[in-house]
Amino acid sequence: MLSFWKRYRPFISAGIQELITYRVNFFLYRLGDVMGAFVAFYLWKAVFDSAKQPLINGFTLSDMTFYIIMSFVTTLLTKSDSSFIIGEEVKDGSIIMRLLCPVHFAASYLFMEIGFRWIVLISVGLPFLLVISGVRVMAGLPFWQVLASIFLYLLSLLLAFLINFYFNICFGFTAFVFKNLWGSNLLKNALVSFMSGSLIPLAFFPKVVANVLSFLPFSSLVYTPVMIVIGKYNLRQIGLALGLQLFWLLVMVVLSQLIWKKVQYQLTIQGG
Repeated sequence: MLSFWKRYRPFISAGIQELITYRVNFFLYRLGDVMGAFVAFYLWKAVFDSAKQPLINGFTLSDMTFYIIMSFVTTLLTKSDSSFIIGEEVKDGSIIMRLLCPVHFAASYLFMEIGFRWIVLISVGLPFLLVISGVRVMAGLPFWQVLASIFLYLLSLLLAFLINFYFNICFGFTAFVFKNLWGSNLLKNALVSFMSGSLIPLAFFPKVVANVLSFLPFSSLVYTPVMIVIGKYNLRQIGLALGLQLFWLLVMVVLSQLIWKKVQYQLTIQGG
């Protein structure tokens, strides 16, 4: 265990150092995210004002406000840049240095991502969770219920992060064949944002579409954790949602191994 930690600790440190080094870039992106959250709030406020009824598809304006905030936080905490990193390393040839390291190829990216997300969790996630918890307790919810929802949210968040990571690893492996993933990464991110519920809650889709999207792995990335933390799922629904997340995590891990076996011998170094 100690040797494992010594082997992969430098990758966690590298992830933290990269985020700290480019912290102005990090804050500018977060400012853009906050502006996007404000735009989403005022759009939904206009929808509720025009509807002239307090409840739409099981959401009040207060519920939707919490959803927007926690969707913003959850997207940050489950985000994975591994497909983009692999694509860039294949394009400039630096991927060969990672392949020569005596570590598991995918695990090296995983521990870098852990370094990224750890800083985001401390600087963004925990403050938002404390504020949300305080608001819900002051609104009259029992403290133990709020605490339980936070615990289940963090468990769901961990599964969501791992699902997204392995999905991006699978996508990133295609750079070994297609050589450049910049454009396809943009398309992938747009589709995932739509299907994960980060833009529009899946409850607002037509029932058939919502049922299909709810079963796909993308709903596990944002929609499931957010619905748990804002209290929209009962215990049975939470159990089913966590079970589905665990299922998709296993599928993604196995799929990443199968794709890696197929593509690792198709790498062509373009840079140097």
